[in-house]
Parts: sequence; C-alpha cells; structure tokens
Amino acid sequence: MPEPLLLVPGLNCTGELFAPLVKVLAPRMPVAVADVGSDATIASMAGRALAGAPARFALAGLSMGGYVALEIMRLAPARVTRLALLDTSARPDTVDASQRRRELVRLAEASPAAVDEIHRLLWPRLVHPTRLADAQLEAVVHGMARATGPDAFATQQSAIMERMDSRPYLPAIRVPTLVLVGEDDAITPPEHALEMASSIPSARLVMMPHCGHLSTLERPIETLAAVESWLG
Repeated sequence: MPEPLLLVPGLNCTGELFAPLVKVLAPRMPVAVADVGSDATIASMAGRALAGAPARFALAGLSMGGYVALEIMRLAPARVTRLALLDTSARPDTVDASQRRRELVRLAEASPAAVDEIHRLLWPRLVHPTRLADAQLEAVVHGMARATGPDAFATQQSAIMERMDSRPYLPAIRVPTLVLVGEDDAITPPEHALEMASSIPSARLVMMPHCGHLSTLERPIETLAAVESWLG
C-alpha cells in the first residue's frame, strides 16, 4: 500500500482546501488532514499533527500549512518520507505583514460577524485577478473562513506572526521535495519558492501560471498532476 499522506491546511482554511486532491488520492492511499485550529503556536500545531500521524508519512502543507510542515521536518525528519511545500515560505514574518495581521486580529476579536469582513479584505490577495469574480471559488473560500471562525483565525494569525525562520534548516531536508507556487501569488510570492527550492537538495520547483495563493483550488488539475508526480 502507498505511504499515508498528511495534508496541512493554511490560515482560515479547512480540509476543503485539498478537496480536489483528496477526491482522487484517497481511493489510492490513506489521506488525513491535520488539525490547525486548536493550537496557539506553529510548534504546537506540528506537535499535534505528529501525535496523530502514522510512524512514516508523506507530508504536504499550503501557506501556514507549509510553516507547520517545515516545523514537522525540524522536529521529526525521520518520520517524513517526502515533502510538498505549496504556496508557502521559509521566512519569518515581516514587520509590515505582522502589522496587517494585528489589524485583522483586532477586527476578529471585535465581533463574531467579523469573519465576513475579514474575507472581503483578504479575498483580493488570495486568488489570481482573473478569478476574483468566480462566485463558486469564492463560496468555497468564504465557507472555509466561516467554518474556521474568528477565534481560531485570530489564534492562527498570532502563531504565524511568531513563527521561526526556517531557512537555516532547509539544507538538512533530504527527502524528495516539491516546491509549488502560483506565478501571481501575492502572499508568498515566487521568490520565496525559489529560495526554498535552491536550498533544499533535490527539490523540484513548479511555477503554476495564471494562479494566485490557493493553487489546490485555483488550478486543481495541474496541482494534482504535480502532486502525483511527487508521490511517484
């Protein structure tokens, strides 16, 4: 049987982020989605994921899920058979990014209804400009935000702000690694992916054209092809 696959969602996302992949892959192999809504730090998210994971597994994370995946690699590299880093970064948060996050946290803490306003503010940065009017895609993203809720969103943002610089640990990654990024990703742009791919031995870089930050939902067929190739 193929190795189990652990998927780690991003900020304000649920397992629905990976639904196009899971639909195809789940009949072939065990697939699980990590819980990233119950802990206050990236390290504790990684610890929870490791506690519930098989002894050995393939690991894929998108955005914040990539931060968690890199922490899992630091904590338990021998347990991971292969790694996929999708639309993410190994860098710590910048001062400007942290300031924007604090503003969103204050908004989330002000009212339970803030989830809709937060979605309105984030949506233009999440997807390729040509997908902004895609009502079906937006409904999926908005639905994940509502399922996450303002409290978990605020906690996740705080965890992201405090994340470590994972770049020094990249050269130690020795498993087959996929680094994938949307060419128009405004949140973790291609230069972050190039930096990771150039630092991880035998990493494969995939640049997804006409794609923003949510590659699994914006370009599901192409992303699935890259993931299938990575899985061998």
